[in-house]
Amino acid sequence: MSAVYKEDQEDWLTVCLKYLLFVFNFLFWVGGAAVLGVGIWTLVEKSDYLSLLASSTFAVSAYILILAGSLVVVTGFLGCCAVIREQRSCLSTYFFFLLLIFLIELVAGVLAYVYYQRLSEELKLHLNQTLAENYAQPGKEAITAAVDSLQQDFKCCGSNNSQDWMLSVYILSAQAESRVVPDSCCKTITPFCGMRDHPSNIYKVEGGCITKLEEFLTEHLLVIGAVGIGVACLQLAGALLTACFIYLLYKEEEEDFGAL
Repeated sequence: MSAVYKEDQEDWLTVCLKYLLFVFNFLFWVGGAAVLGVGIWTLVEKSDYLSLLASSTFAVSAYILILAGSLVVVTGFLGCCAVIREQRSCLSTYFFFLLLIFLIELVAGVLAYVYYQRLSEELKLHLNQTLAENYAQPGKEAITAAVDSLQQDFKCCGSNNSQDWMLSVYILSAQAESRVVPDSCCKTITPFCGMRDHPSNIYKVEGGCITKLEEFLTEHLLVIGAVGIGVACLQLAGALLTACFIYLLYKEEEEDFGAL
């Protein structure tokens, strides 16, 4: 009687785990879609600003999330097939992919957190130099466009303030044609509007573009970190459920083999 009860209990546990894994796979797909969406959102929205950063850590974090999100779509399908078939080999493969995605998303989350810690310092050291040395220079068209977009989108002028432009190679050259700031600093852009740096004509924002860009990147990095680490924890829970399911199937196979 106790053996029958034990067998019924194990069957009940197997069924429960099977349904739990189905629920997990649904959450897995939702989480994967979120990861993929955040990765694409990070690269698409204001992607021009990436050329203004000294390191590629920000972009790498986003690419890692896109890779992880894509793997989730494939792995989620594999997981459903593995649970339906109740094959230990398929479930083992599924378990391996869950751990792999867990590590990938954890790396993305950690990279985002580490970069967040030194973002302010990097911007202060690099952005002012970029504006001074690379704006409107030959071969630096991408940086020039990024700076113009930055100043217009965030309504700012210069890295710290509009006076930063007085030391730029562009403003000191004949190419500037008597401008004191680029035309992209102007509230209403017209040809040669940068010849006058009065507050009524150009953006005067406390902290300059560094503050605005730092706020923007910080927002994205916090989302990358939260999504990456959050979904990684979900993957770990799924891996534990899968390991338990594999163990129960293994015990059932052993008992069926012993009965023969």
